[in-house]
Amino acid sequence: MSDRDPARLFLAVWPEARPRGALAAYRDAWHWPTGAKPVADVALHLTLHFIGAFARARIPTLAASLATVPVQPIALRPGDAEVWQGGIAVLRLDAGSALHALHSRLGAVLSDAGVDLDARPFSPHVTLARKAAQAEPPLVPAAFDWRASSFALVESMPGGPSRYEVLRRFDSPVPAAGDASPGHTRGDIDSG
Repeated sequence: MSDRDPARLFLAVWPEARPRGALAAYRDAWHWPTGAKPVADVALHLTLHFIGAFARARIPTLAASLATVPVQPIALRPGDAEVWQGGIAVLRLDAGSALHALHSRLGAVLSDAGVDLDARPFSPHVTLARKAAQAEPPLVPAAFDWRASSFALVESMPGGPSRYEVLRRFDSPVPAAGDASPGHTRGDIDSG
């Protein structure tokens, strides 16, 4: 892959170890039909915005704009499990206004960067598997506590679905109450 090839990007809430483990355990409790493709543990996430093909040379400018977006703490609660058209098994997430506000603020930044936004309403969910048309969710509903205070810029890597690399995580640029240090972003590469 060269610098001339565009990156295929999206923005996501990327779970830390504890909620990721809970999502993986819930995924593993499903009854998957033969041929179903469960999403790998390290690839479980909530997509905020799909960006699509984006020039690699423009990523630093986009990242600088994204770093200005304030992030309020977000409580994500498991909602209904569904199998969508095309055999995509998902767990919907119930989230308060903080998630929808973040989605809106990020959408404004992406629009300013020339990204065409998805016209469909935002539907917070985690994809659990693909090719899962006959899948059956567990009888016991998902139960976990997922608190998020950051979002990530992620690249879909060649080689199939569920191959992602977190290019950068963004924490709130606004210091928390009682925090004397300035807000920050983490620019580390984290593929898990």
